[in-house]
Amino acid sequence: MPLQPESPKETALQILKENAKEDDPKPSASLTFKKIIGGDILSADIVRSQIWLFVLIVVFTIVYVAFRYQCQQDMIAIDKLENELKDAKYKALSSSSTLTERCRESHVLELLKNRNDSLLRPSDQPPYIINVPEK
Repeated sequence: MPLQPESPKETALQILKENAKEDDPKPSASLTFKKIIGGDILSADIVRSQIWLFVLIVVFTIVYVAFRYQCQQDMIAIDKLENELKDAKYKALSSSSTLTERCRESHVLELLKNRNDSLLRPSDQPPYIINVPEK
């Protein structure tokens, strides 16, 4: 004799409990493009068991991209500083050239000649060479 259900609510609850399973259905042997695009592969046990590997790969990818971006920013800064250094070297060379030109004896003598108020005069006698014997 079959058991009489006590109420329709209880029978529906029993049917749901029997049909509700937390296990994924076993994937079929054929893996099709439609199943991959549809997302069926993401619910497979293989993917669930390797979820931490996927998370680790994503983290490493983000870190790699961040380091590469930082490296490119550093390279841009280095290029900018090298250009500034080159400009500074050219300015120093130009200043050195100007200073050398202004300190030449002929230029200094001409300045002294043009200024009559200066007490400095070029020497009329040639310089003496003193030879010191080494011991």
